[in-house]
Amino acid sequence: MDRPTKKILRCAIYTRKSTDHNLDLEFNSLDAQREACEAYIKSQAHEGWRLIPGHYDDGAFSGASLDRPALQLLLSEVRAGKVDVIVVYKVDRLTRSLADFAKLVELFDQHSVSFVSVTQSFNTTSSMGRLTLNVLLSFAQFEREVIGERVRDKIAASKAKGLWVGGSVPLGYKSLNKKLVVVPEEAETVRLIFRRYLGLGSIRELAEDLDRQGIRTRKQKLSNGKHRGGVRFGVGYLVMLLRNRFYVGEVTHRGQIHPGEQVPIMDRDLFEAVQAKLAAGSNARQLKLRASPSILAGRLFDDRGNRMTPTHTNKRGARYRYYVSHPILQKRNSEAGTVSRVSASDIEAMVLKAARAHLEERGSVPGHDHLTGQDLVAHSVERVILKPQAIEIRFAMPEQSVRPGEQTAVVLAVPWKPTGMTAVKGLLHTPASKTLMTAMERDTLLTAIAKARAWIEDLTEGRVTSFADIARREGKVERHIRLLALLAFVSPSIVTGIADGIVPPLGVTKFAKRLAYGWSEQRLQASFDAHYAPSRNGGFTSRLSRVVS
Repeated sequence: MDRPTKKILRCAIYTRKSTDHNLDLEFNSLDAQREACEAYIKSQAHEGWRLIPGHYDDGAFSGASLDRPALQLLLSEVRAGKVDVIVVYKVDRLTRSLADFAKLVELFDQHSVSFVSVTQSFNTTSSMGRLTLNVLLSFAQFEREVIGERVRDKIAASKAKGLWVGGSVPLGYKSLNKKLVVVPEEAETVRLIFRRYLGLGSIRELAEDLDRQGIRTRKQKLSNGKHRGGVRFGVGYLVMLLRNRFYVGEVTHRGQIHPGEQVPIMDRDLFEAVQAKLAAGSNARQLKLRASPSILAGRLFDDRGNRMTPTHTNKRGARYRYYVSHPILQKRNSEAGTVSRVSASDIEAMVLKAARAHLEERGSVPGHDHLTGQDLVAHSVERVILKPQAIEIRFAMPEQSVRPGEQTAVVLAVPWKPTGMTAVKGLLHTPASKTLMTAMERDTLLTAIAKARAWIEDLTEGRVTSFADIARREGKVERHIRLLALLAFVSPSIVTGIADGIVPPLGVTKFAKRLAYGWSEQRLQASFDAHYAPSRNGGFTSRLSRVVS
């Protein structure tokens, strides 16, 4: 009888190094780790282990988090079912955090992926093996935290002596043998900026004035040959520059000011005059915010951490207020959160209702019913984060009202669902500039819909057995195929609108992610001419019903 063949196990090697030191060598730490892992995989060839060709190397990335490009690529391969065993030189190469490791183990278990450390022998299938692994990771996390404390202490000691400890070199200086020396031309630019601000009194006007004069930020040539800088001064950059005590020969660290070893390039009287003007402007903005009817100004953020700015529009004598994510105002739409615009009246009403109910339940603010909405928010609400399915309200509670064992801040999640932009009173509706699809965008989207319908038909007719088969055939990951397969269920009326070029332009992936399940909801979502009624497409409808059932 023939012997049963061993199952082939696809092995991926992951390597990591925390710093970029010696990474430019012909044979570096990453190469050494990979060489040891390759040797171990060869020793297990009789068990069916085979090395896959992909390289997953993270050079100059800390193990404190999972936000590493090669690791994320490897995890996507795991989710796609392309890896059976992950091999590392040591456990801490994968992660130095127990919490992160727990997430990885859960992901590995879901996809039946094994985890092997070449230099540390343990078996995670037994309770003793898991204990051993957790002990090793505890020491790895302890080592990372000790290193962090040592580095922070060193920085604090260096700053106390007035030393420059690295980082971005301030405008007006350059680094020479790890010492900062003055660049006369840039130093004169810094003094000009201080003088102009003192004359104009507005940072925004200062930025415009510098732009008119053709004054730009420092232009630097990077090691890869590209250039950085040489652009107009932004408001945020100017604020940091004007507040930088480095220019008067001082070094700040955690609120403390120390004499610095660098040569000052700014007259102290001019610097202090600018600080006084900045402080006066800040107080004026705070007073303006307190007088503003937008009670969440300065406290409302989108789910990507961007501040949401209050604004309004006037229509037929009525004023409609709303909050908009700040990147939208700066034409950086891709950086805005999931919900980038919201009705001011709606969000304020929900936050006030939740805040009053929460405070009433705790009994922490006597007489809160008599407080105005603005006073209530100023008194108790620290931050509001707008998410697609919930409003997250962070309360800053007075110390005397905190119960034993509680934190000084309480976070409350209020369920909600954003209403369509056209249906909400109080929102400025600006349809996507009413631009039509280009011929290329139309053809790309129609091709994707046709492919998706063919995939679903292959599944229903039994020509393929799963999305994984389609993914292998198309050379894509399974998650991508599953997402685009939804396009098979696009309403025929929307397909007609796409063919006629009247649907607003939208990428294929974004179109699939936003696609509603019902045809009537899809038509509202697409927001094109209402005279395109859904057509009766018996063949497509029957296929849809068979797949859904």
